[in-house]
Amino acid sequence: MNPSACRFAHRCASFLFTAALLAASAWAREGVEVGPPSSLSNLVSADQVEKAAVQQYRQLQQGASQKNALAPDNHPQVIRLRAIAQRLIPFTYEWNERARSWKWEVNVIGSKQINAFCMPGGKIAFYYGILDQLKLTDDEVAMVMGHEMAHALREHAREQMGKSMATRGAIELGAALFGLGDIARGAAGLGGQLLTLRFGREDESEADLVGLELAARAGYDPHASVTLWEKMAQASKGAPPEFISTHPSGPSRIRDLEANIPKVQKLYERAPKPPERFEPPKSMAKPTTPSRETSR
Repeated sequence: MNPSACRFAHRCASFLFTAALLAASAWAREGVEVGPPSSLSNLVSADQVEKAAVQQYRQLQQGASQKNALAPDNHPQVIRLRAIAQRLIPFTYEWNERARSWKWEVNVIGSKQINAFCMPGGKIAFYYGILDQLKLTDDEVAMVMGHEMAHALREHAREQMGKSMATRGAIELGAALFGLGDIARGAAGLGGQLLTLRFGREDESEADLVGLELAARAGYDPHASVTLWEKMAQASKGAPPEFISTHPSGPSRIRDLEANIPKVQKLYERAPKPPERFEPPKSMAKPTTPSRETSR
């Protein structure tokens, strides 16, 4: 090939490479980066896990109801949480297609505990204590809710069960080979772990980021993620509450969130903002008794 042809071919290659980079940049996803879900979750049936979650959620509701500690539908904090959830839910589908068919539920449990969770299948519960003791703003509530939704969307419970099943399976296979056990026990009892699972730091970081994006897309200020965890850090002094034991707070967590706020800031700026704002509880009154606190 003569020099002119070589130069022409080189320019063509450079042009195509640059065009490819520009195209990739144009189609790059806007928001946080967390990578694909763990393949270990595939070891456990999503349907089975979600069915187990419904059963445990119903048991929790029944237990709270028997103690007169399940807030009614017309309680201001129930109305508040359900309104915030309705803004976040449409943005969950991108993270997990199954979320489109989930029967999302949000309830408030009358307890002083600082705690909240979202079980597989979209079953959400907030304990009254986290709303009252931390005096969470709507933006901070959205950060907690988005974080907990993210655990369900990224199927961290299935992942933890998959790890447990893989480890148990390996042990039982070895035992079976030596005539010491029965591998057929498989995943027995895994469904009972849903309310006691402890997620690792990697899962917590992932939930922080996905929750940050969900809240920002729903019109809630991402900077509230920082004030939320500052409140959590303050609450952890002395005897750490249940939420802190499973969601450890610290400077590194806040630094990670601060580093990712710029990735969702424009999403927040473009997002329609909530048409109404709600107040945190004004007292530790029983959540089963509708209070006079304003709901907007």
